[in-house]
Amino acid sequence: MNLHRLRISCSIAVLLVAGLTVAGAADLPAIALPAPNQTGGKPLLEVLKARQSLREFSPRSLPLQAMSDLLWAGFGINRPESDHRTAPSTMNMQEIDLYVALADGLYLYAAKPHELRPVLAGDLRPKTGGNAAIQKAAAVLIFVADYSRMAKAKPADRDFYAAIDAGFIVQNVYLYCASAGLATVVHELDRPPLARAMELRPEQKIIIAQSVGAPK
Repeated sequence: MNLHRLRISCSIAVLLVAGLTVAGAADLPAIALPAPNQTGGKPLLEVLKARQSLREFSPRSLPLQAMSDLLWAGFGINRPESDHRTAPSTMNMQEIDLYVALADGLYLYAAKPHELRPVLAGDLRPKTGGNAAIQKAAAVLIFVADYSRMAKAKPADRDFYAAIDAGFIVQNVYLYCASAGLATVVHELDRPPLARAMELRPEQKIIIAQSVGAPK
């Protein structure tokens, strides 16, 4: 095989692989989330008092409105004029991506236009760590830092900033769940196999996971 034919064969192989990846997500439609509720809820001090980790979940799915409110509270846009979020981001690097593992597939939360975009078909919740009870949660949020967006930070500081920025969102989710009567727990996970299953790029690093669902 000459060099020209080799290049053509490699190009076809790349396109086939890309096609398989897209096909995996093509079976899933994007989920347009309803407008989030931005008023009401319990008073802040009551929510702080009620905040806790719960590790027993009902297997039933979350209503779409609850999913919308949860994601907006966690990391949605609260200042549309600037696209700034409900959680702070160090130097406004916005390096955290919020992936959502549901029973039918893996989605990426797009704060604008407030929707879940399909990434992969299939249930990845069992690969997100935790015990069997935690894996029954309706949704597992996977916090992924894209280090290619962190040019403003010194390389030695990037792990630190990514962890802090993910932590801000985690606490927002905890407070929303306390207000809405949902169960949630943040938990460790085996990152390399999950990153492979999610088909993450080398510059993307999983920080932590958080399961959310109706309490058992």
